[in-house]
Amino acid sequence: MRLVIGVVVVAWLVIGAGAAGQRGYFGNDRAVNCKTNADTGMTILAGPLNYAGVHPPKVHCKAPQPSA
Repeated sequence: MRLVIGVVVVAWLVIGAGAAGQRGYFGNDRAVNCKTNADTGMTILAGPLNYAGVHPPKVHCKAPQPSA
């Protein structure tokens, strides 16, 4: 039973990574910050739902600024 659940979870994440790749989230031209990383993570976690028309919400986050 654990093997089946593990295979399903891995397949879910692979499909989500494919959706993120199709949206260009792994390109070198994207800025590396909290928002882009969170959007990529949400797309991967949504997995096959991306192909069913359910798009993950865009994340709005503010990272703390380093002190001077």
